[in-house]
Amino acid sequence: MTGLWQGLSVLAIVGLDRYIKYWATQHLAGQAVQPLVPGVVHMIYVENRGAAFGILANRRWLFLILTVAAVCVILWALLRRWPQTPLGSWSLCLILGGALGNFFDRVVSGYVVDMFEFLFVRFAIFNVADIFVTTGGALFCLYLLFRHDRPAGGKDETDAAAAL
Repeated sequence: MTGLWQGLSVLAIVGLDRYIKYWATQHLAGQAVQPLVPGVVHMIYVENRGAAFGILANRRWLFLILTVAAVCVILWALLRRWPQTPLGSWSLCLILGGALGNFFDRVVSGYVVDMFEFLFVRFAIFNVADIFVTTGGALFCLYLLFRHDRPAGGKDETDAAAAL
């Protein structure tokens, strides 16, 4: 049953991302900056043809290939039940939903629509999919650091040294 909820969550993330990007395209494109939280976050329409911060601009095929590879690895891990706790599997679902949201943009438009910019940091303009990828990535790092145990019967360096 968990798999069903995770699959529905991934679809909900993609749906939310698509809706916000559609809204941004309809209401922000060609418009002035719109305050979302005055003095903190504003909304602006940006077509990002690269990765984070616009790096590797116009490398659409590279991003499509990397996304397909990442999606395959995440699906493999989830189907094999590799994550040992809900934190591990749900964090991968967040990454998967965000990756698919941006993948859709790149396939259909050739760019990703970004719209949120923090005024106090001003280092990147991002979208809903980016929020899920970043949050999922941070949670997955926490999972790997604190919750993921090595497989039963596995050996680590200490076991190998003791065998010598």
